[in-house]
Amino acid sequence: MTITEVSKKYDLSPDTLRYYERIGLLPSVNRNKGGIRDYTEEDCKWIEFIKCMRGAGLPIEVLIEYVTLFQQGDLTTQTRKELLIEQRKRLIVKMKEMQNTLELLDYKIESYESVVKKEKELKKSQD
Repeated sequence: MTITEVSKKYDLSPDTLRYYERIGLLPSVNRNKGGIRDYTEEDCKWIEFIKCMRGAGLPIEVLIEYVTLFQQGDLTTQTRKELLIEQRKRLIVKMKEMQNTLELLDYKIESYESVVKKEKELKKSQD
């Protein structure tokens, strides 16, 4: 697949894909005889993984570390697992914080709904 096709498929700009490759977040993509990037199915799996992890808020630095460890082979399996476990713990904390924020927003919205309802009733009784 070309960079344009991959860009459209994953809703990432070509610049973002080039950046991910340049910083080592995405392993080097093969190029065809004309020098055009030729993304394989394996490359696309990496892009899906990166996009998912970034969407969950994992820092680029952590993902670069993970990719670097992955490229070093099976001797880093335990380290990669520990890195993912740590990120999972952080994500759980973040999700709890977001749930608390959501509950606070719901409470505030409900409070405003009560006020608006009372104002409408008052206005209606004055008419």
